[in-house]
Amino acid sequence: MRHTPAVFFVLLSATSLAVQSGAKGYGELVSLFTEWRAFAAPAMQDGVPDYSESAQRAKHTALPGWQARLDAIVPTGWSLDQRTDLSVVRAEMAGLEFDHRFRRPWSRDPAFYRIVYASQSDTPAAEGVAGEGVLELWRHTFPVREDALTDIRTRLRAAPERLRLARANLTGTGRDLWRAGIAVFAEQIGTLDALATRLASTQPALVPDVQAAAAAAREFRAWLEGELPRRQGPSGVGIEAYDWHSRHVRLVRYTWADQVALHERELARAWASLQFEEIRNRELPPMNAATEASVFDARSQQAVTDFLAFANSRGIFTVEPFMDPALRAQVGRFLPSSPPREFFREVDHRDAMPMRVHDMHWIELARMTQRPHASPIRRVPLLFNIWADRGEGIAMGLEEQMYFAGLYDARPRSRELIWILLAQRAARGLGDLMMHANRWTLDEAARFTVENTPRGFLRIDGRTVWREQQLYLQQPGYGTSYIVGKAELDEIIAARMRTEGKRFNLRSTFDAIQRAGMIPLSLVRPEL
Repeated sequence: MRHTPAVFFVLLSATSLAVQSGAKGYGELVSLFTEWRAFAAPAMQDGVPDYSESAQRAKHTALPGWQARLDAIVPTGWSLDQRTDLSVVRAEMAGLEFDHRFRRPWSRDPAFYRIVYASQSDTPAAEGVAGEGVLELWRHTFPVREDALTDIRTRLRAAPERLRLARANLTGTGRDLWRAGIAVFAEQIGTLDALATRLASTQPALVPDVQAAAAAAREFRAWLEGELPRRQGPSGVGIEAYDWHSRHVRLVRYTWADQVALHERELARAWASLQFEEIRNRELPPMNAATEASVFDARSQQAVTDFLAFANSRGIFTVEPFMDPALRAQVGRFLPSSPPREFFREVDHRDAMPMRVHDMHWIELARMTQRPHASPIRRVPLLFNIWADRGEGIAMGLEEQMYFAGLYDARPRSRELIWILLAQRAARGLGDLMMHANRWTLDEAARFTVENTPRGFLRIDGRTVWREQQLYLQQPGYGTSYIVGKAELDEIIAARMRTEGKRFNLRSTFDAIQRAGMIPLSLVRPEL
């Protein structure tokens, strides 16, 4: 259709007004997001968060008003990126709704009241959700700097009151959540005791506060143990709630039943592929774990070099200067074979490459600081682990994708590790699904995962299987985020190939996914 100059001017003016209106509306969204984050956080008094039933009831009552304010924002003239941000904020509000309707961690999950995190997660925020006010030791250098002492003391001194109030709040009857909380607080006590020992010779003035927090944790754990006989109910949220969470919070199209089928398929594929890989490699010498620190360290450092060089030369993604130091800073240390190593250490000591590929996590964390997103909404970690399918899906997806791209052609025995890793992720994901359907207990999920992980690398008497299954029981959908996220990544690549045809470029696709930020892949796809 051809327009006269007058008509064209009217259309141009209308478009300009729409864009201006959209820009104004987007500013309203950003302002609402800032207010929303303040509302979502609990009230704090001397470092103690208020998770009382009355406070939570007030939040739940107010939540529809926040959702109505969001729905009232009309995205006329908005860019696709801005409309994506609207969906992100809606998912966060759905996350709080899910917590109030189904999960209720403040009343059902003793681990929600943890005091301290000893180490940094490789994800944008902690895996799983804990209450506000946790002391994150990894953020501090030791001896503790003077400007950090007040914050540390506040968090430590809040621990006794935090745990006293937790006893009143915890009315849930889920037995496995209760047992998981007992295990978590055993670790909390160990972490605090180790911290007191560490500070004794350098900053003894902090030791009484650490010891008081540890004493409160001991009393709380003893209370949990005493209450356990009275907490005999189911711990899962149920299939209907799981589906609601998948659809409205994670923003994935797979139902609970879909995810069961997907994980069963991947578990069978992993075992069958491992068998054929072993047939291919049967004339080769066995793959042995490193027995010396010097060998392990050299392999780990070389794996960083080789991985990034391969990704760059094969056009997988653009290698930027911040990526190399981000990976090297997280290389683990050598561990002898006795006591037995945990699962991922068994893999890492045989070949460092698979875990360096999975360490895309650290590259993406570095990107958040080195290349912060233009959107203030995507610049910060999303609440309720909404980033899980995106973060874990890419980290795990790349393990197998780099395998197919040829990264392991010169190390054929290491190809077997890829299938072992896949089997373990599929098995533990089924544990997540079955625990939340209340078909398996925590013990049954742990045993199933161990039995379905090849080579005996995952031990029932180790920490990994219990920590992971406890996390998945506490945070529905985290255990399945690896394989579901990988499936969504495959779908994005396939859709882009169909759309661009001969113009398709894998490097630009991966770069665009990473630039989109840590948001659900279902929201990344239309942006590409």
